[in-house]
Amino acid sequence: MSRKIEITELILRDAHQSVLATRMALEDMVPACEDIDNAGYWSVECWGGATFDACIRFLNEDPWERLRTFRKLMPKSRLQMLLRAQNLLGYRHYEDSVVRRFVDKAAENGMDVFRVFDALNDVRNLEVALRAVRATGKHAQGTVCYTVSPVHTIEGLVATAKRIVEVGADSICIKDMAALLKPQAAFDLVSGIKQACGPDVPVHLHVHATTGVTLVSIMKAIEAGCDIVDSAVSSLSLGPGHNPTESLVEMLEGTPYTTDLDMTRVLRVKDHFNKVRPRYAEFLSNITGVDTEIFTSQIPGGMISNMESQLRQQGAADRMREVLEEVPRVRKDAGYPPLVTPTSQIVGSQAVFNVLMGKYKVVTAEFADLMLGYYGATAAEKNPEIVEKALATAKKPVIDCRPADLLKPEWEELRKAALAQPGCDGSDEDVLTHAMFPQVGAKFFGTREDGPKNVGTKAGPPATKVASTPPSAASAASAANVAASPSGARVGTAKYAVTLNGTVHDVTVTPVA
Repeated sequence: MSRKIEITELILRDAHQSVLATRMALEDMVPACEDIDNAGYWSVECWGGATFDACIRFLNEDPWERLRTFRKLMPKSRLQMLLRAQNLLGYRHYEDSVVRRFVDKAAENGMDVFRVFDALNDVRNLEVALRAVRATGKHAQGTVCYTVSPVHTIEGLVATAKRIVEVGADSICIKDMAALLKPQAAFDLVSGIKQACGPDVPVHLHVHATTGVTLVSIMKAIEAGCDIVDSAVSSLSLGPGHNPTESLVEMLEGTPYTTDLDMTRVLRVKDHFNKVRPRYAEFLSNITGVDTEIFTSQIPGGMISNMESQLRQQGAADRMREVLEEVPRVRKDAGYPPLVTPTSQIVGSQAVFNVLMGKYKVVTAEFADLMLGYYGATAAEKNPEIVEKALATAKKPVIDCRPADLLKPEWEELRKAALAQPGCDGSDEDVLTHAMFPQVGAKFFGTREDGPKNVGTKAGPPATKVASTPPSAASAASAANVAASPSGARVGTAKYAVTLNGTVHDVTVTPVA
């Protein structure tokens, strides 16, 4: 008798986020929704991660309306999102009542499964979001971000999974954002979680394909008892993306496992996105093959390509090797955080500054916060010398409490700021949009009436391919991208533009002695 392996389809979110820099317009997804809805997936990931940002920044599209559209077009499906726990979809911690309100509104607008993760695997940062999801009656999936370091062990990750279940998760996701999970480790980790959390807690596996080994890792995870696996229809898979849905189905043929997917429907979805993909050639990742150097550097492929592009723009392309060597050193100094949004951007930015300006001569405000505990606890002790530099930069103390405990209620203040923006409709959804991305949200409110914008070309790929914008964040790549270009003087406090998934974020940096 065969055991059914459930599948989560990523084509509507992480697949195009990783391969097409999150630029796909809703109108190019709508025609595939009926087939996706009837293909037999356990869930369909369609929201969260960088999609919210990309909708308002590039596509002039209301992300809440995108969610409502998916809910209407896929009534049979569980809709799934990626949520950065206390960071929600932004890049800072939000006060607890804002987290609860966001979860409530996402559930109200059609979300069913919330995959909640914290970049540091700090369970304290997961609790409020997981309990908020449970309060709505939706599925709360807690996440263990997989990484490799001298202080990360299978036993430690299993213990983290057990704590996540104890604080309210309905299932556990192993999130391998950089394709680091090798087959034996996959078997051992799934086996350990099943033993520690019990057979009734589903284990869900998310891996990227960049290193070329993770399809085998999926098989070993299934043999160890994994219940649900993420995949992406082949027309938007591989490279910095994910393993193909069709390959997963074929791999299980003749084994004691089956997916029961309607492959006629799946292949129609494949054909649709094969036609759509060339329209976004400008945004296609240059990473099309396999990159096993990630196992050594711990740097996701998209992060490498973006740093390379930014260094070239600054006339420093010849220093790329130095940056690649610096990232693991910065990560060690910071206590070995997993490289996933936002820690990947923070560590990567600091590495670039170290190479271009001298070792910790400039410390970004975000890196200082990471060193001082304002993102949460790391798995290892931090370099005390760099902590001292962070203290000099931030002018605030080291903390060991849950970072959100320091935040005052902020909903009314956020609401007031949003309502002051022309075009804000006063809804909680608009206030939350503004809270996540204040500057971009304000601009979007002013242009929303112009309607969605498709940045692809109906004529197919351009004659000359431009440099790609690599995959993103909350997957970060689930390979994460980071690069920095100076926009201010080096004397005194300066502002830098940090490019993240094709999006420019202002970062304040302060030189230190």
